[in-house]
Amino acid sequence: MSRITPLSPPYAAETEAALARWMGPAREREPLALFRVLEHHPELASRMRVVGSGLLVHGTLPAVERETVVQRVCARAGCSYEWGVHAEVFGEQVGLTPRQLRATVHDDAGAWSERQAILVRVVDELHDGADLADATWAELRARFADAEIVEILVLAGWYRTIAYVANALRLPEEEWAAPYPDA
Repeated sequence: MSRITPLSPPYAAETEAALARWMGPAREREPLALFRVLEHHPELASRMRVVGSGLLVHGTLPAVERETVVQRVCARAGCSYEWGVHAEVFGEQVGLTPRQLRATVHDDAGAWSERQAILVRVVDELHDGADLADATWAELRARFADAEIVEILVLAGWYRTIAYVANALRLPEEEWAAPYPDA
């Protein structure tokens, strides 16, 4: 059970409109519990939505690489809530294989392309020390443009923030979300 109860219908007109914006093309689904909790603070939620949707819709990274970062951040932060949502909504759609999704949780170096392997290492180093080793930075610079690097860093930080929120709220996993891989 969530530590803050997600809003539930009937919603005020402003809340209904905000939740529809959060859900975008997935409006046929019930709005995510995360979004329904964030709407307890509509001003903050509206600003968060701009950043989140900007990263998902207007990023420069290929979608499969974006989701590699998102899934690894969620896995390292132990955020099964957001991991399951992204695995279900984006995993197959962007080209992540079942093996790769599992590898975001349980290391499997052979699952990754060269660029994805660097992204996994970047996420791990950021998670462990909020910084990157010079060697990792050099590999990142050799394979990614400056705009992509900035995006990778912000993306990792953004989903770390989402993991903090979802974990601290103890959000129960969405019924339709992909199950978090067992050991």
